[in-house]
Amino acid sequence: MPIRALLVDDHRLFRAGLRELLTQRGFDVVAEAADGAEALARVREAAPDLVLMDLQMPGMGGIEAIRRLKAEFPDLPVIVLTASDEDADLFETIKSGAQGYMLKSLDSDTAVDLLKGAARGEAALTPQLAARILAEFARADSLARAAGPAATPRPAAEVAAETLTAREQEVLALLVGGASNKEIARRLVVSENTIKYHLKNILQKLHLHNRAQVAAYAVRHGLTRPPVNE
Repeated sequence: MPIRALLVDDHRLFRAGLRELLTQRGFDVVAEAADGAEALARVREAAPDLVLMDLQMPGMGGIEAIRRLKAEFPDLPVIVLTASDEDADLFETIKSGAQGYMLKSLDSDTAVDLLKGAARGEAALTPQLAARILAEFARADSLARAAGPAATPRPAAEVAAETLTAREQEVLALLVGGASNKEIARRLVVSENTIKYHLKNILQKLHLHNRAQVAAYAVRHGLTRPPVNE
């Protein structure tokens, strides 16, 4: 069954080229939008499996649109596709709930593979961008700790992290390393459905929305430990 995609970009020519590429690779482009407000309306009408979102658009931009989409459709994967390689855009996008961040300079094969992974619930991030996100969260945590305990009240999600099982911590460790569901299942000698079940529980316990946020949070709060096989 083809992946149903919504394209959000204010450049018609770019959307046309992207639509052709995705259609050739087996996707079904069910709708298009030129700004964030239109994207919200199209999601309600077309019910896509994922959304590809530009950042800089007239009217409602990408980050605000992501926040509104995730509030109304928390399980909908939203992947940013942008020309911006700025750290500020990257970090703010992930904090807003996006499941991935892809540069328009990516080669087509890598982009398609990342989007297919996103439809399976994986983070659509190249290893380079994932490393930058994790480094930023680690740096922010280091600064917060240096400010002293009074300046860093313990968040509810950190308390909830204590309920993670040993197996869930093993899944986290592999996820932080960039492993796909299939790779995690192989390493832990379980089925992919079992891994999906563990990931669902992890998201619920940490009150997070997607794998990218979980990976960043895990590094920031030291929730992972080296995995072992059953």
